[in-house]
Amino acid sequence: MGAPGRDASQLMLVREAALPAITLAFTTVLSRFDDVLFDRAATAGASQLLFLDGMRELRRRRQEISDGFSAHLQRSWDAFESGAPLSAEATLSGHRDDGLSLVGEHELESRLAVRQFAMLLLRDFKSVLGRLDLRLGWIGGGLELDADTNPISPEQLGVAIHEAFAGCELAPEVRLVLIKLCERDLHAPIGKIYEKIDDHLAKAGVLPNVSAPRRAAPQRAPSPPPQGMLDDLVEPRHPPGADGADGSQGAPAWAQRFTDRWAQQRGNLQGHPGDDGGHGSAGGEQGMLLDALHELLRQTRHVREDATSAAQVAVGQQRPLSQREMMSVLSLLQATPSATLRAAIGEDGESLAQRLKSEVLSNATQLGVDPSQARLDPQDEDAIDLVGMLFDVMLDERELEGRSRELIGRLVVPFVKVAMLDRRMFVQKTHPARKLLNSLAEACEGNTGESQAERVLMGKVEEIIERLVAEFNENLAIFLTLEEEFRDFLAQHRRRIEIAERRAAETQRGQEKLEMARARASAELDRRIADATLPQAIAEFLRQPWQHHLTLALLREGEEGASVAEALTLADGLLDEVAEARRKIVGKPWLQAWQPALGRVFASVGVHGDGAARAVDALHDTLQSIAESRPELERALPELPQVVLPAPPASDTASVEVTASVEDDNFDNADADRFRRMEVGIWLDFIDKDGKVQAGKLSWISPISQRLLFVNRRGVRFCVASPEELAVMVRLGRLRPHVDDGAFDSAMQGVIDRLDPRGSTTVH
Repeated sequence: MGAPGRDASQLMLVREAALPAITLAFTTVLSRFDDVLFDRAATAGASQLLFLDGMRELRRRRQEISDGFSAHLQRSWDAFESGAPLSAEATLSGHRDDGLSLVGEHELESRLAVRQFAMLLLRDFKSVLGRLDLRLGWIGGGLELDADTNPISPEQLGVAIHEAFAGCELAPEVRLVLIKLCERDLHAPIGKIYEKIDDHLAKAGVLPNVSAPRRAAPQRAPSPPPQGMLDDLVEPRHPPGADGADGSQGAPAWAQRFTDRWAQQRGNLQGHPGDDGGHGSAGGEQGMLLDALHELLRQTRHVREDATSAAQVAVGQQRPLSQREMMSVLSLLQATPSATLRAAIGEDGESLAQRLKSEVLSNATQLGVDPSQARLDPQDEDAIDLVGMLFDVMLDERELEGRSRELIGRLVVPFVKVAMLDRRMFVQKTHPARKLLNSLAEACEGNTGESQAERVLMGKVEEIIERLVAEFNENLAIFLTLEEEFRDFLAQHRRRIEIAERRAAETQRGQEKLEMARARASAELDRRIADATLPQAIAEFLRQPWQHHLTLALLREGEEGASVAEALTLADGLLDEVAEARRKIVGKPWLQAWQPALGRVFASVGVHGDGAARAVDALHDTLQSIAESRPELERALPELPQVVLPAPPASDTASVEVTASVEDDNFDNADADRFRRMEVGIWLDFIDKDGKVQAGKLSWISPISQRLLFVNRRGVRFCVASPEELAVMVRLGRLRPHVDDGAFDSAMQGVIDRLDPRGSTTVH
């Protein structure tokens, strides 16, 4: 086939094949949803009435819903045929949004749900959609289509579903259930329609030999955090799941480098699995890793402990505490931690491991053991050392303060018991104890309890920890039970964070639209009056109500809006009349042609009726006074209300300051280019002037300014910067890639670095 050209006959054929079929598929599944809602109502408990009301609303508005779905597809196809394809993202983001008001939480949940619907279909039908992008673009006249602009893409179907239910009076949970039902029931029929259309176009000779292009993942799909240098912000070296995150039993990310280096230094360890000593089994690579850890602990113990420590007391006649005695003492400390142990958790300088070993020996008296005649078994001492240092690192390096620090600290003793029962906790990524710790640390980090959602989350953390402390004896199954329960709860919290992220993006988008409108209005004013000397009333009119009116028009209608054109014409006409008045033209009916436009300007600042008439009279008399050379006729504008355009609220957390100026010679252009290509979902570490590190996630890239919006772990905006400003921060050492394999792995990395700083295993 030759060069692309608009093929009207094929466009008509595809339209007739695609749109009715897709609409029929939607209508068919829609007809079954009221029965599904009825069944849901039977098991919905307190929400039963909501689902019954939803069922009735669905039956009452079924045709209206179907028409709404079809109408969006028609609009999308019409825009495609006109040569200006509709952006699904812009349509969804701008839905009933005038750029000034924030979108409600339920609206954001609906948008998020249809985006997830689209992502599922984009993933499962990637190949055929890639071919359809090319073939539809070809018959459309050589258009470049993608997931956002293909008129029948899953993104457009998601918008159509959103539009279909937009006018229905449905409870938020019912609306989300309906969208999930669409995701489930439309998947197969939509896939068949895509295949049928693609096959038709291929047989019609439209790019018959084309293969699917490589489709970029949607921006909203988070990518795994980078684990290398700044280049990895764009092209991470490790595919998802390579480190065992997919559920494999592999060792953590830091383990391979540590064991390789340690085996090289201590050649006798290679290939000798560790003896579990009755404390849980681990062989092969895991056993070698554990052996290396124990050897490192033994060789560095004299550096970490002074002559008065429990481990350095002469062991002549002392016997090691049995495992049963150790478990009994630890259970006592677990139920009632001593004041000194609680104090050690709250202080940065004291070693938890040292304090815990002292507490174990001193509390052995409650079992009838003479502390002077007892000592710790070397393997038990290693378990205490590793867990103590693990929590030392976690409490030092993570953003855990106040109640969060206290709650995480209560886990120290239970985790020592786990380490004694099952050493695999240190080397197995999927161990339920470490998974629970990762989840609890995620919930606590940076959680100051400022919002209701944070307080609810902390309440759940406290409940989980209280149950663990009360119920954990020697049965590790409690960790699996609590981890599964808390994982489900945390998933709900993450959904709220996603909504907060979307709200932050909507807020930033509104701010940028407002900034752009203000800048354009100011530029138009400066271009017209510059340094010109104008009568007071004319100057006040242009600088206040007219500029405000123009800004509003730009916000609501965009650069090409009819109200924008009218406002600019009004300013030019008014200045022309000033020029005519200065040429002493007498008897002209001043402002007669501009009365309606002037009325709309004054109305935009809240001046109506007699007030607007008095303001127009002041402008009229001012012009007449100039024409007749009678200054006594000139009048000032009556006092007008002070109207300030509402700006979207700023972030409720302190923003990262970007104070360095961006000049050609103070940043690396290659760094700036990498930030321009960075994918949404990447995490970076922001370092303030005091060295405090805060992780930030790239949540949104402005299509207006190209600035990048970063949110913290609560989904709240805390940094908005251009690629150049971020490159400056890299040069100043205030920005770096973020590596986070979870709280447990990160803390273990810190433990290894503290034990053997010369052989730091930090991943580069």
